[in-house]
Amino acid sequence: MRRFMKSACVLTAVLAFCLCTGFAARGEAPVKPGIETLRKNGFDVLKGKRVGLITNPTGVDNNLKSTIDILHEAEDVDLVALFAPEHGVRGDVAAGAKVASTVDKATGVKVYSLYGSTRRPTAEMLKDVDVLVYDIQDNGCRSYTFISTMGLAMEVCAKLGKEFVVLDRPNPLGGEKVEGPITERDCVSFVSRFPIPYLYGLTPGELARMFAGEGMTEGGEKLKLTVVQMEGWRRDMLFGDTGMPWVLPSPHIPTAESAIFYPASGIAGELDYLQIGVGYTLPFRTFAAPWIDGKKLADSLNALGIAGMAFRPIHYRPYYGFSKGVDVSGVEVFVTDFDKADITLTQFYVMQEIARLWPGHKASAGANPKRFDMFDKVTGSTKVRSAFFKNHKVADMLPVWNRDAEGFKARKARYHLYD
Repeated sequence: MRRFMKSACVLTAVLAFCLCTGFAARGEAPVKPGIETLRKNGFDVLKGKRVGLITNPTGVDNNLKSTIDILHEAEDVDLVALFAPEHGVRGDVAAGAKVASTVDKATGVKVYSLYGSTRRPTAEMLKDVDVLVYDIQDNGCRSYTFISTMGLAMEVCAKLGKEFVVLDRPNPLGGEKVEGPITERDCVSFVSRFPIPYLYGLTPGELARMFAGEGMTEGGEKLKLTVVQMEGWRRDMLFGDTGMPWVLPSPHIPTAESAIFYPASGIAGELDYLQIGVGYTLPFRTFAAPWIDGKKLADSLNALGIAGMAFRPIHYRPYYGFSKGVDVSGVEVFVTDFDKADITLTQFYVMQEIARLWPGHKASAGANPKRFDMFDKVTGSTKVRSAFFKNHKVADMLPVWNRDAEGFKARKARYHLYD
């Protein structure tokens, strides 16, 4: 199956064409999300029930109609409550900002916050709900908070005897790539809530099945879980293969391509010593700083022959965020073969070469020590930082980084819904 991105210019042009013309939003996409399957089946699993919905702007059909509005208008479906994850149900809350409980202006339905004083629904919030529905497009990374919201909601529903329904959507990174260690107990947080690798290769529905089936969520064996499957999705598909419209799940994942680069740089970004394109026009696609010689770093990285990856020098001035208004130089990252690339290791190779070329700016010395705890939580293990910081060599951390991948692939296969 095609996995080559030989020309970033061509790919960007195609994406821009699809987004600007609405080509991907004409309802003719080869892949149809769970909400379309649900509607096709006459909303059978929700008929006559009081429904709560966890969603955000990504919960849409292929014509960009919101799942909120679809369920609100459906006959014999009583949408009684909305539950807002990070960014809110309509996407009107900034990243990291607390979400307030309110009323949805378009439907008049009460909105309960799951990103404020509580991260999980309470019994009071669910008292008038028979079934809780989840419909959010994820980015395929453990550190993205939406899957934590899903898992915590599953636990509450199991405890209260409420049904839980997942309207399934694609994993934008496909259903095969698994990278990173399983979260260790001392690194459990909202960005690494469950014991899965950093890239886990499952759709939201498959992941919910695994959470319940493997006892990752409390009471999983008691939960009445239904996954409304997609039509047309295959495990070897990246999001660009689906023909579906991409709605940004958070401000710095504006395109489906962004989701590919998020795991390539987001971990290093936690250290606050490199500019990773957030605040510029290339979120998660760069590694830069005022003291870096971009050509020297690009030459060094390309000389490593990292499978599926390529680098070019870049110079820019961030518009906001880290290094705002400062001229920086570094590298722009390109994925040339997604199947062959170890996406998450990219940032560690970059930090390795920076340490070799500019010893005074090693990650262990140049990073903000206050960010080490978050770095560990995102990687899921304190052993990753310990092994890498010892000599700033990727080879030293590989035993930790790769230790769980093959075993997890075998386990997750039991929960696959698609070939």
